Amino acid sequence: MKFNFNNDYYLENDFVILEPLKENHFNELLKFSLNEPELWTYSLIKADSEKNLKNYLKLALKGKENQKEYPFIVYDKINKCYAGSTRFYDIQLENSSLQIGYTWVGKQFQRTGLNRHCKFLLLEFAFKILETERVEFRADNENIKSIDAMKNIGCTTEGVLRSNCPKTDDTRRDSIVLSILKNEWKRKIRSDLKQKCQPLAAFMETSNY
Repeated sequence: MKFNFNNDYYLENDFVILEPLKENHFNELLKFSLNEPELWTYSLIKADSEKNLKNYLKLALKGKENQKEYPFIVYDKINKCYAGSTRFYDIQLENSSLQIGYTWVGKQFQRTGLNRHCKFLLLEFAFKILETERVEFRADNENIKSIDAMKNIGCTTEGVLRSNCPKTDDTRRDSIVLSILKNEWKRKIRSDLKQKCQPLAAFMETSNY
């Protein structure tokens, strides 16, 4: 797997741009931090205050500096505004694998298809450009909404890691593990996900959400 952490990778289609996350994106994301506390219910790193958002960005950029993560900010081209964030993380060049996660979009952008377009761009980039063999996803096992979304794009459930990491409330989280392999992406999942994006794309063009 090849990955140049010094490159500014921009992933784009007609509806969304994934831009490399920068420190100066703080002001673009602050409104979500202050006004939408529900976004951070299942987050292992909360960004629900000005202080926590600064820490969130600091950790994301530190992960990039250490060549383990590559964070993006999500730009909605239809509404011409920033909508959230996502990233590649746990990037293992030697094993040709990575994870996609830390994904969130503001409430007005949910259930619009925006996240599905983001996932398509990330997966296409991972398998076609980076030549990744495996993409993994994880979520709190209680986060049914997120789990259903991952299954809907074609992920296979591998199992649950019991009590594998601490949560922000000092309890511990059971994490569900899902994945997509390169041959699965090329054989079927890519075309299926692309097809699923089409009606949502049409919806985005006509919606005033």
